[in-house]
Amino acid sequence: MKRLVYTGIALISLLLTGCELDRFPLNGPTTGTFPATEEEATMGLFAAYKGLTMLDASSTQFLHVMDNISDIGYARPGVNYSSPITSSLTTDNALAVKPWQYHYKTIARCHAVLDNLESIKSEMSEDNYRQIDAELRVIRAYCFSQLIELYGDVPLFTHSLGLDDSDLPRTPKSEIQQWIIDEMTAVADYLPPSQTAYGNVRAGSVAAYMLKARIALYAEQYTVAAAAAAKAIELSNGIYSLTPFDNSVNYCNQTHDIGEPECSNIFGYDGYISSKEWIWVMEYNQTISGNTHNQGYYYASRLGKGCCYFGPTQNLIDSYQCLDGMPIDQSPLYDAANPFTNRDPRLDMYVARPHSRLMGIQYEPNPTFSKVNNYWPVIKGESPTPSLVSNTDATNAYRSFSGYLWRKHTDNTDYETNSSRGVSDLNVGIFRYAELLLLYAEAKIESNSIDATVYDAIDEIRLRAGMPVLERNMTQAQLRTALRYERKIELCNDGLRWYDIRRWNLAPEIMNGYLYLNRGGLSYPKEVLSYIDENYSPIYDYNIAVQYFTTQEVVFNVNKDEVWPIPQQERDANPNLTQNPNY
Repeated sequence: MKRLVYTGIALISLLLTGCELDRFPLNGPTTGTFPATEEEATMGLFAAYKGLTMLDASSTQFLHVMDNISDIGYARPGVNYSSPITSSLTTDNALAVKPWQYHYKTIARCHAVLDNLESIKSEMSEDNYRQIDAELRVIRAYCFSQLIELYGDVPLFTHSLGLDDSDLPRTPKSEIQQWIIDEMTAVADYLPPSQTAYGNVRAGSVAAYMLKARIALYAEQYTVAAAAAAKAIELSNGIYSLTPFDNSVNYCNQTHDIGEPECSNIFGYDGYISSKEWIWVMEYNQTISGNTHNQGYYYASRLGKGCCYFGPTQNLIDSYQCLDGMPIDQSPLYDAANPFTNRDPRLDMYVARPHSRLMGIQYEPNPTFSKVNNYWPVIKGESPTPSLVSNTDATNAYRSFSGYLWRKHTDNTDYETNSSRGVSDLNVGIFRYAELLLLYAEAKIESNSIDATVYDAIDEIRLRAGMPVLERNMTQAQLRTALRYERKIELCNDGLRWYDIRRWNLAPEIMNGYLYLNRGGLSYPKEVLSYIDENYSPIYDYNIAVQYFTTQEVVFNVNKDEVWPIPQQERDANPNLTQNPNY
C-alpha cells in the first residue's frame, strides 16, 4: 500500500500560486511588502521548496533524466535526448531551455522572501529568522550550483531584479562556486542538523555542508571539500546512515522464478518514510494539484504498463564487477554464457535485465520468449502459480531501446496506476548519505591525504552491497579507480554521471564513438569486450560487438559540449548574455 509523507509544504505553496513568485528573474521586478509576517515568510519558503519539484522532462524529474544522456543510460531516440549526445543541441531545445527557466524561477521565489525578510525580523525570534534565511539561501545556492554545471558562467544576483538591472552579464563559474562555498559557510550552523519531522524536505546543516563539499570538490578545492564532507558526516551521526538492502537482495544473481530484487526500502515509497539515507529530498503529493510526476510510467516496462522511455546501456551493465571485486574482463567468476550470475548485487538491485522479474512480471526483451510469467496472481494470493501473458516487452515497437530498464527509483506500487495519464508522487532525493561518503573519499584521494577513513568510507558502501572491501595500501591512482567505480555503480541514475564524466575530463573519450545497446536481449561472447579501463569504462571490439548489439553513435566536441547553450529567448531578452562557444 502506498504511504505518503505529507509535510504541508506542497499545500502551503499551493496557496501562493497567485503571488508574484514565479516571475522570470531577468525581465522585470518583484517588489512589494511580501512577506509581511513570519507566517507569510514561511509560506514563501515552502513555495521555494516546491519550486524545486517543477523541473522535469518527459514527466520525469530532471535529476532522473540526466544519466540517460550519458554513457550509462539511454533515452528513446528523438531530438530532445539524441541532441545532447550527438553534439547537436540547439539554443531552443526544450531539454536545454527548461533548467535555466525553472532554476531561475525558484531563485526568484527565494528572493521574494529574502528581500523583505529583515523588515519583519523584529517580529520573529532570532532562531526562526536565521533558520528561514539560511534555508532560502541553501535552496538558492543549490539552484545556482545546477545552473553553472549545465551552462558554465551565468548571471549571479542576490536580490529581485528591477527594470534597471535585468540585463546582467554572466558571472564566471569559478566566482559562483566560491560564492556558494562562502554562502554555505555563513549559513550552515544556523540550521538544525536535520529536519526529519518534515521528511527531510527542508534542508538542515548536513545538507548545507554537503552542498559545500560537492561544490568545493567540483571546483578542485579538495581540502575544503574534505573538511566540509567530514563535518557533514560528523553531524550525521545518529541521524543519517546507509540503509541495508532488504531481504530481496537474496534474489540478486537469480532468475525470475526465484524472486524479484527491490530497493524500495531506500528508493521507493517506504524508503522515503523510513530510510535514514536521505539527507534532502523533493516532496511530491498527488492530493495537491501540480505536485506529481509520471516517472513510473516512463521507467516501467511495457508489461509494467509503462513506455520503457529510459534504460541503462550495455556500457553500464558490463561495468559491474564480479562478486570477487574484479572486473568481468579479469574475474574467473565471470561466465559469458551466464553473464548475470556472480555479479555485484547492485546490478540486479538497480537494473532490470533479461531473465529477471520486474514489477511482478518476467522481463525478457528477446522475441524468442513469446510468453512470459505474470507473478501478480501469486503476489496477490489469487493463485499458487503465475499466469502466462504475451511478451510485449519483446514485440512492441517502442519497447526498451537499450534492452535494459531501471529498477532504481521505481516502486512496484506504481504498477497499479501506471499509464500515459498516470501520476506518481514518489519523492525524489537531492542528497543521499552514500554520495556524502563518496564526496569525502574523493576529496581525500585527490588531495593525496589518504588514510584509513578513505577506505572506511568506500568500504561502508561496498559492504552494504555484499562486495569485498578494498585492498589496503593502494596507490592514489588505484584508489581513484576504486572511487570512480563506486560513483558509477552506486550513484547510477541519481543524476550525477553527466557531471562526473565532464569534471574528470572523460567525456571527450567515452562520449565519442558508440554506446552499445542490447535491445534484443541477446547472449554475447566475452570477446565483444576488449578490456575495462582504469575509469571502469568498458572498451569494445566494435567489429565483434556490432554482431550482437545495436549502437548509438555519440559525439563530443571539445570547447563546446562541456556545457549547454544559453537559451536564445534569454539572450533576446538580455543583450548582455553572451553565448557559449560553438553554439
